[in-house]
Amino acid sequence: MNRKNANDLPGIQATKETPEGTIHKMMEKSTNELRHEIRDATDVEDYLTLNKEYLLKGSLSEHLHTLLAEKKLRRADVIRGSLLGRAYVYRIFAGEKIPSRDKLIALSFGLQLTEEETQKMLKLSGNRELYARDERDALLLFALQRNRSIMDANEMLLDHGLAVLDTTKE
Repeated sequence: MNRKNANDLPGIQATKETPEGTIHKMMEKSTNELRHEIRDATDVEDYLTLNKEYLLKGSLSEHLHTLLAEKKLRRADVIRGSLLGRAYVYRIFAGEKIPSRDKLIALSFGLQLTEEETQKMLKLSGNRELYARDERDALLLFALQRNRSIMDANEMLLDHGLAVLDTTKE
């Protein structure tokens, strides 16, 4: 197996030599960089080992709990900001309910997520990302990028004759 030196990889910079080895400062790799590395890989195990920290992992429930802590929010804040039902949100956080794409986008408003955080959550859940060429998705991206509320986003959708985010209680 021909393993690459970390200094030869995009997204990784060596910052300090120690007796134990080189300490590396990690930077985020783009999806395109990862695709390129997969294309060039001769051994999938090497690829997985070298890129372990860049791969999506964990459950949606774990990810939501992490976001809640990072944002220093309470579930009550998320419920209010998402327009989703209390019991439904608690079931999502407990991993008992798999939400639809619309409900995840509603949660992203409640969690006050950035566009990038929303896209990651959608990918992790197995849903398609928001797509700028889709008019409805473009309006949602516009709202997310400007930290608008879910009410503002739904109003924009209505103004353009598009379906609002489905936040019906289940």
